[in-house]
Parts: sequence; C-alpha cells; structure tokens
Amino acid sequence: MARPKEFDPHAALKVAMETFRRRGYEGTSVQDLVDALGINRSSMYAAFGSKHDLYLKALERYSADEKAKAEHDLAGDGPALPALRAFLLSYVDAALTDPERNGCLVTHGVLERVPCDPEATTRLRAALRGMEDAYAALLLRARTNGELAPGTDVKSAARFLVTFTQGLRVMEKAADREYLIEAVDQALSVFRARAAAADPAGDEATPDERAAG
Repeated sequence: MARPKEFDPHAALKVAMETFRRRGYEGTSVQDLVDALGINRSSMYAAFGSKHDLYLKALERYSADEKAKAEHDLAGDGPALPALRAFLLSYVDAALTDPERNGCLVTHGVLERVPCDPEATTRLRAALRGMEDAYAALLLRARTNGELAPGTDVKSAARFLVTFTQGLRVMEKAADREYLIEAVDQALSVFRARAAAADPAGDEATPDERAAG
C-alpha cells in the first residue's frame, strides 16, 4: 500500500499565498483553498486556522520574502542608482513573464483590506515599512557615494519610492514594457536631477549613463 504523502505546511502556505495573490482575499473561498492545498477543510483548519488566519500567515510569508529580495538586490558597495533601476525593472520583468499578471499580494491587500481589516492593515503597513527601510539604506549609500545631493532627505525619498513602487505594481497589470520602463526612468530622473543640481559643473551624463542611472 502506498504511503500517504506527508503534508508540508511550508509548501502549503506558499500555495495559499499564490492563491490569494491570484484571486484576492474576497475572491478566494475556503473551497478554493482546500482545492489548491489538496487537503480537506478540517486539515486546513487544524494547520492554519480560519481563512482569515491563513491569509494573515500568507501576508507575513510574502512580506518576508519581498523584504529579503529587496535587501539582497539593493545591498552592496557599488553604485546605488543603477542597482535601484535594476531592482525596479525586476518587478517589470516578473510581471510581464506572468501570463496572468497576478501582481503583488501587498498591493492587492492595501487596496482590498485597508482599513477594514485591522490585523491585515498592521501587517501590510509593516511590509511597506520594510520596503521603506531597504530603500532608505540604498539611498543613504547613494548619498554617501555622491550620487545624490548631500542634503537629500533619505527618509522622504524612500517613501517616494515606496509610493512609486506600489503604483508600478498596479500598472503592471495593464501597461506594456515600454510604458513601465519609461515610468521607472522618469521616477529615477528625480534623483538624477538632484545630483546634477548638487554638481552643476559636472559633465553631462551620456545616454548609457542615463539608462544605467
């Protein structure tokens, strides 16, 4: 007799996370989750609690994964603004290679669950703060490297990037690559303008430098 497949709660949580990302909280029924997880309702409740409990756990897992990606991709000692551009374009690439363009669970959650769901709101705000911290660390490096004006308010600039990123994640569902790349480069032009204002005697950037910046 074949041995039953062992239940893996970590793998199951990832499946639930993707189900909520694809369908949204309200659009995901308990039956959708049961079908996706391949277990019965009693097993789901025993492992994760209610649908809402599972959603909160999925949010925490997704947010931790996104924070780890940001910290990894934005870390280093080299030029900061090219790293920032590459990071933003990685979202564009991921979206455009997803046939369903499922988007970002945090972005969906902000639109769907804030402020009506206090527990989700707490987790979503924490996720956004995590992104803000990752951006702030990068921008501090950029300021230290001379890529930004010495007086640049890193915290304010990081919040601008969080806001822009959330808008980008929404527009990924509707726009094409050219549109999204132009949006990224326009956002980054704010930082290039600050650097140029700080060093008006500096050489004008070449097209390749502008693309990298």
